[in-house]
Amino acid sequence: MIRLDKYLAHLKYGTRREVKKIIRSGEVTVNGEVVRNDDYKIDETKDEVIYDGFILDYQEFYYIMMNKPDGYVSSNNDELDPSVLHLVFEPYAFDLQCVGRLDVDTKGLLILTNDGKFNHAVTSPKRHVEKEYVMDLEHPLQEADIQQLYDGVCIDDEISKAIKIKQIADMQYAMVIDEGKYHQVKRMMHAVHNEVLGLKRIRIGDLYLDENLDEGEYRALTKEEVEILGG
Repeated sequence: MIRLDKYLAHLKYGTRREVKKIIRSGEVTVNGEVVRNDDYKIDETKDEVIYDGFILDYQEFYYIMMNKPDGYVSSNNDELDPSVLHLVFEPYAFDLQCVGRLDVDTKGLLILTNDGKFNHAVTSPKRHVEKEYVMDLEHPLQEADIQQLYDGVCIDDEISKAIKIKQIADMQYAMVIDEGKYHQVKRMMHAVHNEVLGLKRIRIGDLYLDENLDEGEYRALTKEEVEILGG
């Protein structure tokens, strides 16, 4: 059960003060009856709420998959670069948080949600959720480089290892890691005297980037996809 004013405010029909005025003016019906009490309790899973001629659909949590372009930061605010949230044309956009982050010049799979528990489940270091990246490198990786990455390189006084490395083209590789250190992929390549020229994340856990999403586009995750990631 939820208060009617909180319900409307959650759906971004105004501030709590504004939606109280809407309700008291008689513009909202619940199951066909006009309700003027802003503290009226409704069952958001069963009751039919209508405002401005539209049946309202309540959703507590939102889960979005985005194909992040470069030039955008994975945070709410940044003085130098625009936030990925500016690419989400939904009323709840700035309630979302990034599930893990991608560097401003990194593209690919980014998950956004307002579900803190889900966010923690995916990003918790204890779970070792795999992330797969496609890297364009300055030089081809030698066998010794690949072995060193499997054995581990030192980042932040800790050993970081590649789970899997696969060559795609002359200087393009896919690499799987199960950590999320700052600039980790780039720093791992630096450790073997190489440079990342382009980077794209294509997988988190068992969830792959939707190939139908162009850069900057997004879609809601399905219920099954949320469950795949641990929701």
